[in-house]
Amino acid sequence: MKIDMQTGQPIIDATDLAGLLGLTPAEVRDRMRDGRITTRLETGEGDDAGKMRLSFFHDDTRIRLTCSEDGTVLKTLRTKTGSR
Repeated sequence: MKIDMQTGQPIIDATDLAGLLGLTPAEVRDRMRDGRITTRLETGEGDDAGKMRLSFFHDDTRIRLTCSEDGTVLKTLRTKTGSR
């Protein structure tokens, strides 16, 4: 999986995110539009310079993708947040 960074903002394919969240690509697009899926982008500093962490939040699930500067996903973490 790779995050598209050509525009300077991360873009993930809805099919890739759907698989991580257990949704269909159409559900991902709809829920991102209406705010039920939210995101956070963090850029690395110091030893983590050149990396970014992209988190997606949906219901009680957080998906965290650690990526290289070019958008290659290095690590994927799925956790339950305990909130809905």
